[in-house]
Amino acid sequence: MSNSKLELHNLDVQGFMKAIDQCTGDVFLETADGDSLNLKSKLCQMIGLMSIIEGGMIAEATIRCQLPEDETILFRYNLYGKTE
Repeated sequence: MSNSKLELHNLDVQGFMKAIDQCTGDVFLETADGDSLNLKSKLCQMIGLMSIIEGGMIAEATIRCQLPEDETILFRYNLYGKTE
């Protein structure tokens, strides 16, 4: 599992969820309290995203990916607002 963490800021929730769906491995949202929620689970998506959404946008999140290629997908989305 990748030990690097990706900080995301000011992302569109719908677009971010599409980027998560493109990931093949597990993607974890790490909360300020130290919890780790697997965003590949729809239940964890609802719980985790509710805590970081402000005005329809993801205000800030720390993400850890199981696979380096998934980290690349999310990094590209964070930087350019798209996955390709």
